Amino acid sequence: MVSRRVLARSGLVLVIAAQLSGCGSMNPLNWFGADKPKPAPLEAVTPKIAGRQVWSAKVDSVQFPLAVNVSGSTFTVAGTDGTVMALDAETGRELWRAQVGSRVAAGVGSDGRFAAVVTRDNEVVVLEGGAVKWRLTLNSRVATPPLVAGERVFVMGVDRAVQAFDALDGRKLWVLQRPGDALTLAQPGVVAAFKDTLLVGQGPRLTGVDPLQGTVRWEVPVAAPRGTNEVERLADLVGPVVRAGDTVCVRSFQSAVGCVNAERASLLWSKNIGGQQAVGGDDQYVFGADASDRVSAWRTGGGEVAWTHERFLHRGLSGPLSAGKTVVFGDSEGYVHFLSRETGETLLRLPTDGSAVVGTPVRSGATVLVTTRNGGLFAFRPE
Repeated sequence: MVSRRVLARSGLVLVIAAQLSGCGSMNPLNWFGADKPKPAPLEAVTPKIAGRQVWSAKVDSVQFPLAVNVSGSTFTVAGTDGTVMALDAETGRELWRAQVGSRVAAGVGSDGRFAAVVTRDNEVVVLEGGAVKWRLTLNSRVATPPLVAGERVFVMGVDRAVQAFDALDGRKLWVLQRPGDALTLAQPGVVAAFKDTLLVGQGPRLTGVDPLQGTVRWEVPVAAPRGTNEVERLADLVGPVVRAGDTVCVRSFQSAVGCVNAERASLLWSKNIGGQQAVGGDDQYVFGADASDRVSAWRTGGGEVAWTHERFLHRGLSGPLSAGKTVVFGDSEGYVHFLSRETGETLLRLPTDGSAVVGTPVRSGATVLVTTRNGGLFAFRPE
């Protein structure tokens, strides 16, 4: 799978066409022209559960880090051309649609009332009920979807600076700027809520921040970066995270998968496991694919391997979604794979539009939504 990764150094942005292959870490020698491995052929599948597509919709395309927001029974999505819209999860009915006037760089964050995206013009744009409420120019590029919570909009730049704005009028409330590494990863990082604490990724550390003041409450390293150069030592946390009660699990880019007790600010476990996509999971299992798309499940409580398989090697898997009895992955050919969460067995496979599934599938009630690079929005209901 060839994927574009954006690395930021000292305020400059370096765009690298990265060959994501082999085992745990990215090999810089593969970045420029090396042959990519061929995807594993798909196994024949006899469906073992019922499931079908129940509705579909379309946006222009998705050429940016899209996180579909789920607020109750509403999906909020965005397209590259600047379209933002809210859809009823049950029926796919369009609730509202807006145009932010510029191509989108990151989104969508929403609390059900306000929705926020960041444009390629470096503006954070906040909407209410389908109308633009305010917009502000930022000082840093953004790849992480904003978080909207508590009538605040939280935005993290590729320089790891976190800013908080009043959702009502755009007033800047605080900025958290910490010394960081010279090189950072510009793909979706971690900005999430945990009770009365804001969780942000600061390199390989999960950091708890006071959302009212912007001060650091605690931080827990999830990985210990290794390597002989800055690129090999890149270990930024990749969003979204998995939350199960007080436990928050996350991937450290190309380095590790780990879980933190966010109430006690302590590391529960960390495994040296390569990979670039976010993990998924629940209170029993954490699911993820490594850089070769070897799929594994680890027990949430202690990190023990529950199962692993190599049926999807080099198929360009998305982040996973834990959905009832299944764990759901999309791939670079637009297939959606429903696996048994207990064993990893393929229970069902459904197609989309043939373009890559992007981001992580999301769920509202019984409806699972996946998005594709060509802008397809496909809603499925598995058994």
